[in-house]
Amino acid sequence: MSTTALKLARTTLLLLVLAGFYLVVTQQHKHREDIRLTTVTLTPGCAEKLRRYGLVSSDRYRSPYVLQRTGSTAPLRGYSDEDVRAIQRGCNIIDDTQGKQAKDTGNERWNATRFIRGTHTSCDHCHQGIGDKQDGHGNRMKGSLSLGASWVMADMYDRFTGMLLPFELRQMQCFINSSNGYKPNIADDVLRDITAYSRFLSAALALKIGNHYDEQGIDEIPASDTPKQGDDYVRGEFVYKQKCQVCHGRQAFGLEANGQLVAPALAGPNAWNTQSRNYFNYVSTILPGFICRNMPLGAENTLSNQECRDIAFYIGNLPRPAGDREGPVVALQHQALMTFMPPLMRLTESTRKSGVSAALPPERNQ
Repeated sequence: MSTTALKLARTTLLLLVLAGFYLVVTQQHKHREDIRLTTVTLTPGCAEKLRRYGLVSSDRYRSPYVLQRTGSTAPLRGYSDEDVRAIQRGCNIIDDTQGKQAKDTGNERWNATRFIRGTHTSCDHCHQGIGDKQDGHGNRMKGSLSLGASWVMADMYDRFTGMLLPFELRQMQCFINSSNGYKPNIADDVLRDITAYSRFLSAALALKIGNHYDEQGIDEIPASDTPKQGDDYVRGEFVYKQKCQVCHGRQAFGLEANGQLVAPALAGPNAWNTQSRNYFNYVSTILPGFICRNMPLGAENTLSNQECRDIAFYIGNLPRPAGDREGPVVALQHQALMTFMPPLMRLTESTRKSGVSAALPPERNQ
């Protein structure tokens, strides 16, 4: 084959490859656009929340929540059909991040599982109440990680990175560390939809841009807010067994029943990694604050600051995935701990119980 013919064949092959790549990308873009135009099937929780907040397509929006609590409300810019669908998808992602309800109903949903390792993580585990946790009287709860309050603090200074982080980049941190997953592209619809929903919450709750609200973040608990007893693993394990084990399991690996997640993992492969701000040994004030303000469910604010720090210290010393910046050797070490420690703990506990039972008098063993 002549040199000219060879060059022509290579050029033709390259053009065919590029054309194929273009067709694939075009098809993917069409698929995403079809999803954007598809009517959204809401989770039951989102259907109730968005109905209560009066989300409809209109030129002006008036918040029923604000009207009920204050007796008046100022009209705000309304939402188009496209806006409404984005808000609805964002709500679904918060309420059903793993898409379990979507699978049950057979409806396709733009969920975030492709960015998450493990099977437990859901945005609603931290951002409870589908993003704006309230008490029975509709009062927003301190330290509840409200998405609406977080959005109005757009471009918030982040003391861990020393940067002004927009809302979308803070979401990326959640996917990478708190969800032990992967970083979405900044233009991904997942980030856009969660942002649309969070912004709607801020409007529904009449939150003002740039203001700080008690529910915006976690009410952090430093050691100085305790009786200075020091963080204690044994005390933490004792309180965990009393207050947390019934939901999160003996080894804090979460609890599932009939294929449904009852409570998420606090340790093990389905938990957050060691670069997450939930990890006590990385940031010692955030997880205790979350525990005190949001746990146990239905009995929030009943634990002392010391108990919350002890529980967080205990959880922080259980095996979990390595952070994204710790390298393959550390990741392998953590994977080995998550694989071998749980069976050893179960064996140790079983042996201990058998020994105690054998030591008891016959009438006590019955």
